[in-house]
Amino acid sequence: MALDNVTKEITASADRQAGEIRSQAEAEVRAIQAEADAVISDMREKEDKRLKEAIERLNRQELSSAELESKKIVLSKRKEILAKAFETVLADLESAPRDIKLEQYKEMVASAKTVIDKPKAVISPKDDFTAKELGVRSVKADPKIRAGLILQSEDDTVEVDMQYETLLQTIWDREIKALSDILFG
Repeated sequence: MALDNVTKEITASADRQAGEIRSQAEAEVRAIQAEADAVISDMREKEDKRLKEAIERLNRQELSSAELESKKIVLSKRKEILAKAFETVLADLESAPRDIKLEQYKEMVASAKTVIDKPKAVISPKDDFTAKELGVRSVKADPKIRAGLILQSEDDTVEVDMQYETLLQTIWDREIKALSDILFG
């Protein structure tokens, strides 16, 4: 029996040691698991933060891109409206009644006489003004001219371009900011 008691004691001691080892192992597993959970949680937090920042950045870029596209569309429409306004004004000038055009042409000739003493006039074939009506030396028709006139010196060394399109473009270029403010302000 003494052997039996010794065996029981060895077995009991081995069971106790095994239990302690098992407890230590389980405690170590729990500690490792807790550490792994903390690392995973930290990584998840960092990834969530990075993802959130990436989404916010993409949203800002998308919004910025949409705003830029919107501005391009508005600018394009404004240019279209301004071009149409220019063409409408030019068409109104070109289609003015003969008597109004004659008065305008006479004023152009008078102002050009400060530069050219006895000018020759080049006009549109649509206009049928005589040299006497305009107060110039001669009149020549040129199909390149839509309306208005070009005044030239006798030797063709001096030329004053008073075509409606040229005059309107000069005024337009000088006043485009004010015109844009009026139309779109």
